[in-house]
Amino acid sequence: MTDNANKKVSEALPIGYRFNEFEIQEVLGSGGFGIVYRAWDHQLERAVAIKEFMPASFAMRKADLSIGLRGERFGKAFSAGLTSFIDEARLLARFNHPGLAQVLRFWVQNDTAYIVSLFYEGVTLGRLREQHPQKLDEAAIRRLLPMLFGALRALHKAGYQHLDISPDNILLQENGLPVLLDPGAARRSIGNVTDETETLLRPGYAPVEQYNDDENALGPWTDIYALGAVLHTLIVGSPPPVSVVRSLQDNYQPLAERKPEGYSLSLLQAIDRALALKKEGRPQSVDEFAALVDLPVGGHDDLLNADKPGTMLIPLEEHKVAVTGWRRYQTAGMVVAGVVAGIIIGGLLFSSSAPQNAQPETADADRPQEQPATAQPPAATGEQQALVYVRIREGEQLLLNGKPQAVVPAANGFAALQLPPGQYAFTLKNHDQIRSQRLTIGQSGTWLINPQS
Repeated sequence: MTDNANKKVSEALPIGYRFNEFEIQEVLGSGGFGIVYRAWDHQLERAVAIKEFMPASFAMRKADLSIGLRGERFGKAFSAGLTSFIDEARLLARFNHPGLAQVLRFWVQNDTAYIVSLFYEGVTLGRLREQHPQKLDEAAIRRLLPMLFGALRALHKAGYQHLDISPDNILLQENGLPVLLDPGAARRSIGNVTDETETLLRPGYAPVEQYNDDENALGPWTDIYALGAVLHTLIVGSPPPVSVVRSLQDNYQPLAERKPEGYSLSLLQAIDRALALKKEGRPQSVDEFAALVDLPVGGHDDLLNADKPGTMLIPLEEHKVAVTGWRRYQTAGMVVAGVVAGIIIGGLLFSSSAPQNAQPETADADRPQEQPATAQPPAATGEQQALVYVRIREGEQLLLNGKPQAVVPAANGFAALQLPPGQYAFTLKNHDQIRSQRLTIGQSGTWLINPQS
């Protein structure tokens, strides 16, 4: 969440302000309905992002740093927005998908509300398109889509829509994975109360049904239109014409007819389909849209088992994998290199049981993985530990370098281990069934592995 770093915001809380364990360090940016800060969590000693509900058009910062209305007539709109802001926090806290911002907690203070989420390093697609449009070719788009598809499907499966998808609400992390930010519930609730829905929507990205008052008209197809508009922007540099204008006279020029250089006809046709003016003409689900572009829908299992060529999420090589860190995979070489970055998720994806300490392997790499190995201590006292999540199926026993590990997987099926740099052999046994994998850890980081038989 570093895209708008160092932006001066007059209504922001001062640097150094404390919420118990959270200390404001930097103002990352602001929009029409909130201010985002980078803060330091003194309890867990890590950076977090704090989003404050602050609709600047009808609220202001008072001398005591609480939020006050600019006039009594704004009370109803502020209340509706605040309620939706809190509902958004509760909603996101329910999900544990790597493509959705992970909410850690929220609370009410200063006559407003705050959401704390993980701090994501990266750049928005909007900023990337402005600064480096050449990096957003078809291969890059296809690397982004599986995770975005998965994030949307998680929302839709729970009966929700995002309703505010745009290039500025998709953050591309330094590890190459996109995160979908800021659902538009608060924005829509304020619009419904103030009769200003049209001015609160993003022109070009909102389909025509979002300009109406009929909640029943909204569905997965609404987000699919917005995602199609994002892809349109990445390809040609601008969103499609405003949907309400198109409803009067549809002047949209299909990408399949424009034929921008370097993009396949199948991708262009899928985007055109997503941008159909009438909702019935669009894909009705994320899975249908994904099928049109011949890509998987990214989730935890897809991170482990993706096998589509041209995507960022390519499985680890069976039996032996050497990983020395994800930063060297963050350029265009990701596809060729197999993109271990798709597996190294930064320690932020899964809640799990308490990590168990173990020692690295020192034996030769060709030794059978079931045999025990002599432990090798870390190179230096206090050395950084790597966090490894291992997929464990029901009834399986985990052996690390031949030694049984007393780990219990969490509800998501993963057990966590903290390991110093070194070589490791992971073996999972269930009677006669054996799954195994080797992993070389060269530095601290987070790995997600699913050994194969």
